[in-house]
This record gives sequence, C-alpha cells and structure tokens, in this order.
Amino acid sequence: MRGPIVVLRHARSPPRPAERPAPGATWGAARGAPRRREAARTPRLRCVRLLLMSDTHLPKRAARLPAPLLDEIPRADVVFHAGDWVDTATLDLLESRSRRLVAVYGNNDGPELRARLPEIAHADLGGLRFGVIHETGPAKGRETRCAARFPDLDVLVFGHSHIPWDTTAPTGLRLLNPGSPTDRRRQPHCTYMTATVTGARLTGVELHRLPPR
Repeated sequence: MRGPIVVLRHARSPPRPAERPAPGATWGAARGAPRRREAARTPRLRCVRLLLMSDTHLPKRAARLPAPLLDEIPRADVVFHAGDWVDTATLDLLESRSRRLVAVYGNNDGPELRARLPEIAHADLGGLRFGVIHETGPAKGRETRCAARFPDLDVLVFGHSHIPWDTTAPTGLRLLNPGSPTDRRRQPHCTYMTATVTGARLTGVELHRLPPR
C-alpha cells in the first residue's frame, strides 16, 4: 500500500512428403505452389490514456486552466473531473475538447452544474471498473470506508481535499486524488494526474506538478 502523495486469437493437414513446400514457405492455394510465410499475428493490447483532474474552481481560483493541463486533454482517451467546477464554462470546455468525459459535481457546484452532472459516475475502461465521486470523507480509514461502499470498483477517482492521494485498499481498490490544478492550498504545487489502462491493468500513474502562476 502506497501512502498519500505529499507533493507531489483447421490446422492444415501436413503436405505429403513428395509435395512438401520449400523451407521458409507454407502450403499455397495452388497445389505444390509454396507461398511466403505470414508473420505471426499477436493481438495488440489497446492502451487507454487517462487524464485526471479535480477542484478547478474557475474563475475564483484562476482565470483559466493551466496551459500544460489544456495540452493534455487532446492526448487523453478519457478525461476525469472529480467535481468543484464552480463555473459551467469549464464543463463546456471539457465537453467540447475531450474524447470522453467522466465527471461529477462537487459540494461547491450549484444547481446548473448539478443538473448536468451526477454525484457518482461509473466507467468501464480496458477491463477495469472506474468510479468518480467528489468527497470520500477524512483520510483516516479512507481505504476501508471506500472499499466497503464501492465493492465492485477497481479504481475510485475523488477530489475535495486538493491533496494528491494514491493508495490501494486491502481489497485491491485503487484510490486516486489528482489534487487541484488551480488551488494548491497547503501543498507545494498545483497538480493533476495521468495514467494508462493496458491489459486490464492501471499503469503509469503520474502526478504532474504545475509551475507557479
């Protein structure tokens, strides 16, 4: 268990002996005519690229999303936002730029955002079951509490605290908080996360620290 991040696919019958193809060739459609051997085909595992953010609080905490974060949006297959948008303009922006957006509202989001977003969102990605929620309660007991509430999930993305977090519950539930890209609070840096899903595994989870504004 990692602790919280502080800053962070009819086999052919063999040919008769007198008709064996030449070495390096396989049996062709025309009898006795060898053809080039096809390369062995190995199914490629599709990599799903993820971008995780939360607590953008625009325009109160910043006039706009940081440029490095905006640059990540077209690179991602799925963008997660764990709530506290405050302004609908950011939701409009992410909906227009994201290939797929999985998002929820937060405690600072008003009726207009709550009418467009759920409290809890789910997504099946690359063989993993993701959930998104804004609040998970205090840090103490978080793994046990979330594992009991979300027994069918593999990964839970959350926000609210503005504090980056990456731990795994005893049940295997991965808990990720990307922090905030606009309001670092008591953290040294504003942050967001990227990750990939390959072969039903979450890999390459990375916390990105943004430069001071």
